[in-house]
Amino acid sequence: MEKRIYPQAIDSVVMPEPFGRQIFNDAGRAVAALQALYDRNTKFLRDSFTALAAGGDNNKRYRAFYPEVGVTTTSFTQIDSRQAYGHMPTPGHFSTTITQPALFERYLIEQLRLIMRNHGVPVTVSESTTPIPLHFAFLEGSHVDGAAAERIRRPIRDLFDVPDLDGTDDQIANGTFEVALGEARPLAAFTAQRIDYSLHRMSHYTATSPQHFQNFVLFTNYQFYIDEFVARAHELMAQGGGGYVEFVEPGNVVTKAGQSAPS
Repeated sequence: MEKRIYPQAIDSVVMPEPFGRQIFNDAGRAVAALQALYDRNTKFLRDSFTALAAGGDNNKRYRAFYPEVGVTTTSFTQIDSRQAYGHMPTPGHFSTTITQPALFERYLIEQLRLIMRNHGVPVTVSESTTPIPLHFAFLEGSHVDGAAAERIRRPIRDLFDVPDLDGTDDQIANGTFEVALGEARPLAAFTAQRIDYSLHRMSHYTATSPQHFQNFVLFTNYQFYIDEFVARAHELMAQGGGGYVEFVEPGNVVTKAGQSAPS
């Protein structure tokens, strides 16, 4: 009879050093702290995967968490009601997980600056309780290598957190999210894992880095239309750009304003 050898049970969870909650009155410094924490935790996951593929201990689980930014307000202080964002609708504690702080740096600084100005309160930066999936920890252009995963000789799910579709819904944006007793209210319409999932989808479908996208995206699956868009864009760039600074094609091929061909 064939004898099956099963892996040993996971005996511990390895994580980066705890990150103490920090308080900021400056939006730029808060975002810099988010970036440092995000960089540290994603690097920890990448390094752990590399070490495992090289023969490291596969009887431990490796985990790191998304950064979190929070704010607490205690008053219905009157603010400019014409503002569509940058303020809390009611007193309470609000928080959200953060991913890719460098990509969203200007947006985050603007939002946090307005919140602090409108409410006269600081913001906090800490580690959340939401694990970063291994697949979302890799740098752009890299991924979980299948051959390396096979060398680990154990399912990746046993050792790392993986994308959780239950955590990538649109309940907050749709207004159907219900806050549990004692939980913070959502500070943003989308969670970090939901954003990571969307960024990976954009890159997958367009072969273009998310950093090149503007606020509004037009998708078409008709090659004829795509060819016309490309031809028109090259013509526009050659004529000086017409207000645009560059044209980015799939593969991150960039033609800048004033150029007749990609640089």
